[in-house]
Amino acid sequence: MSDTGNTLLSVNNIEVIYDHVILVLKGVSLEVPEGGIVALLGANGAGKTTTLKAVSNLLGAERGDVTKGSIEYMGDQIDKLTPSELVKRGVIQVMEGRHCFEHLTVEENLMTGAYTRTDGRAAIEESLEKVFHYFPRLRERSTSLAGYTSGGEQQMVAIGRALMANPKMILLDEPSMGLAPQLVEEIFEIVHRLNKKEGVSILLAEQNAMVGLRYADYGYILENGRVVMDGDGESLRSNEDVKEFYLGLESGERKSFRDVKHYRRRKRWLS
Repeated sequence: MSDTGNTLLSVNNIEVIYDHVILVLKGVSLEVPEGGIVALLGANGAGKTTTLKAVSNLLGAERGDVTKGSIEYMGDQIDKLTPSELVKRGVIQVMEGRHCFEHLTVEENLMTGAYTRTDGRAAIEESLEKVFHYFPRLRERSTSLAGYTSGGEQQMVAIGRALMANPKMILLDEPSMGLAPQLVEEIFEIVHRLNKKEGVSILLAEQNAMVGLRYADYGYILENGRVVMDGDGESLRSNEDVKEFYLGLESGERKSFRDVKHYRRRKRWLS
């Protein structure tokens, strides 16, 4: 595991079942160090979003349960806390799909992120100024209705709203989805700066492995609800099996990661 700092989040061999019968996660374990960026990678349906929702305790709304294992944050078991209690402890999830209140302005959306704070108006205004510093485009669009902003701007609003809660850790679900490559790079650069300058730890679920691993200290690859590989970002990015699997996904060939590894092992043995 990355030696960026002490372990902030520890997911220990968890199993998740939906509707009492559908096994979605099968013994998933991972760690997020304090001040680190950890990527959770895999194809659509691999279990990335379910893992984030298990951490943020949002599974109950979808008839899901963590039935085995444990989740610890800052040394405390958090499986039974409510989502709002977790927010107060500094764990904020940015949902897939850029959820915004479309009928509110950009600034009003950002301010909803501060609803649990009790440190006064001045501190909240300071946080708003910080969000505008990292996302200058949001300052320009502050009085626009969020529903009339672009997809990239809505993703910035969603991340900015999470920042307004003064997070220690952000769970970021598929930030690149549906965005042009240039915007994806811009958003990842900002997330990287937030991590380095503000010390916010990031657990990132992402299908775009190559951009995710460029910014992550460490990565875990999920397939069919299991971790099939993990390692530091640089070694995963240069790993031939990882490249072959994701190149296959991009070309539309749905491969099994296990099959890729098995195939490559056979090639090595035969050569």
